[in-house]
Amino acid sequence: MTQWKSKLTLSDEVSASDSTSAKAGLKLGLFSYPVLQAADILLYGATHVPVGEDQVQHLEFARQCADQFNTVHGEILVKPQTVLSSAKRVMSLKEPRLKMSKSHQDVRSRIQLNDSPEIISDKIRLALTDLVTGVSYDPDHRPGVSNLLAIMSYFDEQGRTAEELAQACNSMNMRQFKATVSSAISESLASTRDKYDRIINNDETHYLDDIAIEGSNKARRQADKTMTVVRQVMGLEREGRANKRFYAGQLKG
Repeated sequence: MTQWKSKLTLSDEVSASDSTSAKAGLKLGLFSYPVLQAADILLYGATHVPVGEDQVQHLEFARQCADQFNTVHGEILVKPQTVLSSAKRVMSLKEPRLKMSKSHQDVRSRIQLNDSPEIISDKIRLALTDLVTGVSYDPDHRPGVSNLLAIMSYFDEQGRTAEELAQACNSMNMRQFKATVSSAISESLASTRDKYDRIINNDETHYLDDIAIEGSNKARRQADKTMTVVRQVMGLEREGRANKRFYAGQLKG
């Protein structure tokens, strides 16, 4: 587990025992989070989990937990598979060397799915770039411009890469380029934004409440099924009582 180092802005070579500043910044949550995440995944028998690039190691930890438990108690827990999208890591608009985050104090650092075209345009216009002429993809030397190219590539209908889009936009000045990026993002999010607004502003059928209740009931049934079998194989629940409810084979059903 190395994510705690990125959270503290430390290099991968630093260890907690070597750095006083690292020790001072360490919080229990940095280490308990992977355990709680693994529990959430294994409790509900997830087979495939979509994650960002920085979460791959956490999912591998969940697999290791399942492996170790199954080695002792039999094939009980489902080992989840990692699902990575092409957008493995989207960077901040204001600090392009950091990951885009919904918890960042500056709302202009991120694009939200329900942002209006005007808000998207303002955020992209204010996105950190540079004074170099033209558009080129160079994450090391032009992180801001490269980030915008990467974001645009995720929405590109022709499936062009960031490098290919850089070639297509090479003759643009920064104002023209940012307008192009804003348009691509806004158009791609239009259907999602419209559906969000329709549900939030006209939810007379209590659609969201019904979905939340249905999902809660389904999750509770699956969690109960998993925990019943786990308690049984660990000797924490009487076998007769457990047999009347669920069996290990049903976990994958």
